[in-house]
Amino acid sequence: MKNIVILVSGGGSNMAAIVREAQRANWRETLGAQVAAVISNRPDAGGLRLASEQKIATAVVDHKNFPDREAFDAALAQVIDGHRPTLVVLAGFMRILTPGFVDRYAGRLVNIHPSLLPAFPGLHTHQRAIEAGCQVAGATVHLVTPQLDHGPILEQAVVPVLAGDTEQALAGRVLSQEHVIYPRAIARLLRSL
Repeated sequence: MKNIVILVSGGGSNMAAIVREAQRANWRETLGAQVAAVISNRPDAGGLRLASEQKIATAVVDHKNFPDREAFDAALAQVIDGHRPTLVVLAGFMRILTPGFVDRYAGRLVNIHPSLLPAFPGLHTHQRAIEAGCQVAGATVHLVTPQLDHGPILEQAVVPVLAGDTEQALAGRVLSQEHVIYPRAIARLLRSL
């Protein structure tokens, strides 16, 4: 079985979209894959509750309990490896990972970013797109490399920036597309592994 481990820091809407698609498309039978665990760096992350409701294993590795990024990443990797992951999926996981962690899962570590990379890596992507006068924005699914919000692009979705758009309005339209392209990109990647 190809195990997917999803990392979340917040509400887990992308994680929920992946779980819904895995169930709808019966990934167990069609891809030999399952969402094996959801892990968060925040004990209050809403995504943990959603995963528990779906009978998915959950764990917390609270980054506040570690003296530095390296110690946190080492502990996180130990928990992840306990689920024998084929893929490690970042779904709103708001921690910058060390190069050693990224290298450990090279080619198997996937992220979604709310911009059309390489434009607007980092935070506040929607506001930056509006301020730059972009006519389109969107989301990118990519393999994670040590350089933040870079790496081979697996899929993108384009969303128009409308006149008078606010950061929140644009973010909502982009998020709805994230929920479509992230599960699709993961399924395609699973087929190649």
